[in-house]
Amino acid sequence: MNIRTNPNGQNLKVMKLFYGALLFTLGQIIVWFQSNGQFMWPWFKKHTLIVAMIGGTLASYVLIKATNLIYQHYGGLIWPGRFIGFSIGMVVFSYLTWQMMNEGINTKTMVSIFLSFVLICVQIFWK
Repeated sequence: MNIRTNPNGQNLKVMKLFYGALLFTLGQIIVWFQSNGQFMWPWFKKHTLIVAMIGGTLASYVLIKATNLIYQHYGGLIWPGRFIGFSIGMVVFSYLTWQMMNEGINTKTMVSIFLSFVLICVQIFWK
């Protein structure tokens, strides 16, 4: 059965959640590099206005689209998208900071990441 022809629209709804989460992840990656690129590349530090204008515009567009998809998935509710976006941001930030900046993940950070996953699961699976 085609996703778009599903009589109850459930598959299309799940795809909106999936693509919304994917766009939140992309947006958070853009924001991470926009904010922290200054610590890795002199060009970012020297040209903060250009980085802010280009990265900020791109990140805003992606995050607006992500918010809209999650909003549609949850039938017009805004809170689930806020929690999902925040939690994805925590996970993305932790991973990129560990990989790109070689900052270890201590117990406090690990608990925070775990709680972010719990928050995502609450929003997705609690009906």
